[in-house]
Amino acid sequence: MIIRDVEELELIKKSADLVGKTLGEISKILKPGIIASEIDKIAEEFIRDNGGIPAFKNYNGYPSTLCISINDVVVHGIPKNQVIKEGDIVSIDCGAFLNGYCGDYAYTFMIEPVDEKIRKLVITTYEALYKGIEQAVVGNRIGDIGFAIQLYVERNGFSVVRELVGHGIGKTMHEYPQIPNYGKKGKGYLLEDGMVICIEPMINMGKKEVIFGNDGWTVLTKDHKPSAHFEHMIWINQKKPVILSTYNYIDEKWKVK
Repeated sequence: MIIRDVEELELIKKSADLVGKTLGEISKILKPGIIASEIDKIAEEFIRDNGGIPAFKNYNGYPSTLCISINDVVVHGIPKNQVIKEGDIVSIDCGAFLNGYCGDYAYTFMIEPVDEKIRKLVITTYEALYKGIEQAVVGNRIGDIGFAIQLYVERNGFSVVRELVGHGIGKTMHEYPQIPNYGKKGKGYLLEDGMVICIEPMINMGKKEVIFGNDGWTVLTKDHKPSAHFEHMIWINQKKPVILSTYNYIDEKWKVK
């Protein structure tokens, strides 16, 4: 576990802001008929044009700038020739290095019109993220975050993926500790002032089980029902959680309502 000082937090926030602006650029061009690889190309150009480096590209061999996960793809969908269609939900996870620090977070877009049960899944996942964030304060434990997310999700009739978790972040994309989206109150690592973590609920409409694709990256729901994913970067301090990432650049028409 790494404690960040104020100067580091400012640098992390700048990298997070670049990710937010990239998601904003994506939101301008996202529409039915667009191909996933086109979105990826625009994102890479935007990050590089703004002085950043795509954090995902070449990470352990990952080939793209974004993870674009559509419908039953939970996370790590490689953007290729997938065509975005009406009724899809599209999770876009983006990472960027700027000034030696990493930003990394995700947003699920609903390509209207979507089925009402799918809408409920996306809204529940979004709201569960903030339930988890509420628990990210000094003196709480990682289990408090996971418990809050799991309780809210399961009360709404959905399930929490177990194989994939959030993480610490800073000079590298994945730092200690891991942040599961399930857990028990008062259990797990103690949250301390100055930690920066990513909380990212990955929530399935059906059962919690997932399968791993032959490409070594793509993770799908085992029952092939839809899955949603949101992620924020959180600075833990004495008073209240501070969200370093932002969805404010995303076009208003895509905001979860």
